[in-house]
Amino acid sequence: MKRLGISLYPQHSTLDEMKRYVQLAHDNGFDRIFTCLMSLKQEEERQKLQQINQFAQQLGFDISADIAPAVFQELNLTYRDIGYLKEHYHLAALRLDMGFSGQEEAFMSLDESNLKIELNISNGTKYVDNILSYRPNKENIIGCHNFYPRQFTGLSRQHFLQTSRQFKANNIRTAAMISSQYGKFGPWEVTEQGLPTLEEHRHLSITVQAKDLWHTGLIDDCIIGNMYASEEEIRALGQLNRHKLELKLVQSADTSILEETILYKEPHFNRGDVSEYVIRSTQSRVKYKNGDFPVHDTRPLKVGDVTIDNNLDVRYKGELQIVRKEIPNAGSSNVVASVVEEEQFLLAHIQPWSSFGFTK
Repeated sequence: MKRLGISLYPQHSTLDEMKRYVQLAHDNGFDRIFTCLMSLKQEEERQKLQQINQFAQQLGFDISADIAPAVFQELNLTYRDIGYLKEHYHLAALRLDMGFSGQEEAFMSLDESNLKIELNISNGTKYVDNILSYRPNKENIIGCHNFYPRQFTGLSRQHFLQTSRQFKANNIRTAAMISSQYGKFGPWEVTEQGLPTLEEHRHLSITVQAKDLWHTGLIDDCIIGNMYASEEEIRALGQLNRHKLELKLVQSADTSILEETILYKEPHFNRGDVSEYVIRSTQSRVKYKNGDFPVHDTRPLKVGDVTIDNNLDVRYKGELQIVRKEIPNAGSSNVVASVVEEEQFLLAHIQPWSSFGFTK
């Protein structure tokens, strides 16, 4: 099951504010929380973290706390004391922003506390392979990407895909950070530029970020890195299809009831023999071969246009296509809708046999 998460930073908020945020997230299908032990310097902040984590745990949230070897020393603990951290802070996982040698992480995964050890995916080293060589309990090894508060420092898509594949190849559960356009708080200080994993996501709407990450097939969980996301963002994320890419459309005024049925009620997948110009969903032309598709909206085709072939092409009428490159229209393709501009980049990532759908 793909999951959604929020982040909490007690040093920037009151307990009541955080409780309202956690409850809102819970009501919209979220069940993960990220927080940061490294940034808490006062005992009052740590006590507040204990309280909000206990509240969240009772609602069913799994809580992961960022930590590094230096923090263990500050707390007069060693890597053998993770059971204390689990109980004291109501944790389900420890995220190692900076790790140990590999053997320690393996030992931690075998600890009787059964705490999950969350590794940093973003570095791109052989770190995970090294840990696995020490025969850890793989069920307790998970991964999460970093986030990047400064503009132009987030991961490139190429590096993101490469490092994520490294974890997925070992069947390790993965997470990455998406960024609210409203959240101002991170672990260390107020941030105005968001907290995404991927740099290209920094100024995109939060739902588009999540759609993109899930559609890669490499990310299981999407966690909002900054606090507080808006209520609208939380609700929109909760309504997303977590297992199939659904593209948001602007529908044409003359689209018929039959064409609407094909758009929203029929299953779609990209044919295996792919074209660089269009994504083809062909089953509707078989099902509706006797349907009536009057001619309308036959202008030249632009990127993101969604078409259904009309009565002028007897063989292909009823076939749905999404335009990837500008092409002429022979007059046999009705433009029934267009993918919103913000989501058009997703078309390049729809692979052969990938299923997809549409929303208004």
